[in-house]
Amino acid sequence: MTKDYYKILGVDKNTSKEDIKKAYKQLAKKFHPDINKAPDAQEKFKEISEAAAVLTDDKKKQQYDQYGTADFGGGGFNYQDFASGADFSDIFEDLLSGFGFNFSGGRRSRTKPGNDLLAETHVTLEEVATGVTKEIKFKTLVMCEECNGLGGTGIQTCESCNGAGSVRKTQRTPFGMFSTSTTCSDCHGSGKEMKEACTNCDGEGRIKDNKTVKVKIPEGVEDNTRLRVQEAGEAGEAGAPAGDLYVIVHVQEHETFERRDNDLWINKEVPFAIACLGGEMEVPTLIDGNTKLKIPAGTEDETVLRLKGKGLPSMRWTGRGDQNIKISIEVPKKLNKKQKELLEEFQKSLGKKKGWFF
Repeated sequence: MTKDYYKILGVDKNTSKEDIKKAYKQLAKKFHPDINKAPDAQEKFKEISEAAAVLTDDKKKQQYDQYGTADFGGGGFNYQDFASGADFSDIFEDLLSGFGFNFSGGRRSRTKPGNDLLAETHVTLEEVATGVTKEIKFKTLVMCEECNGLGGTGIQTCESCNGAGSVRKTQRTPFGMFSTSTTCSDCHGSGKEMKEACTNCDGEGRIKDNKTVKVKIPEGVEDNTRLRVQEAGEAGEAGAPAGDLYVIVHVQEHETFERRDNDLWINKEVPFAIACLGGEMEVPTLIDGNTKLKIPAGTEDETVLRLKGKGLPSMRWTGRGDQNIKISIEVPKKLNKKQKELLEEFQKSLGKKKGWFF
């Protein structure tokens, strides 16, 4: 019975050669005997390989489409011969790479940068206003100073790989013989080794130790801002660059000032008489100390007065926020007889009913 190669691969006669290859690749990964342990997996794998071999060969495809069969030259189909064909080299290299094979012939170094680290620091609102430098202390892998991170002395060509950084070996696979390349375990892909290992770090090039990093906190920094300090993290392997240090900045709450973006807010009690008559009062600012605030006559409760430019600087642009002062009228709780008489007389002069006039 003639096999329906199109049906086997799930394609039709108008499917392009590239799409046929893609269809085969997906099925090959599914039915490869090293992955699929079902009893019929190997036969299924051979079947899809045979279908792909015919439908990606222009002459065989033409013969198959015309006569419903393809002649393989007497010996039948050999999927190992098919595996080594030039047209499918890219597919099989990609497929086999999933099984742990490496087809790269060049040097591949395993030395890698150190890990990134995360730290936290706290700043006051005063430090936000001016900017500050903080010292962050932590324990991590640091470069060995005895060998400058190299792991030893006397650099020489690695004897195991002759300086190639990789070791090649040939393996038999279901697709035939393949030459693979693995990173040299002695030099970790660098192609170099040390004549004498460093005794301070046992040849590792780094040791566990305390580390202190100075971090510049910009003025206007916002709560939970994450700052990056390049190559201030864990030391890299065999002299590779260090990782980065990320510092999360927490802004502490202030007992007097409330921050809203770049503006500062405070509450200020104003005596009843000054609210009525107007005047000046001292109010605190974050960096300039106390300053005079003009209270207009007739100021009402919960009025907001502003000191322009007395807020916080911005991280993103020039200029500063403002300081806002929310007024609360201080009403006297106890009055002596004379004070009561004066207020009652003042109330009568307004021509209103007895009681407070505001």
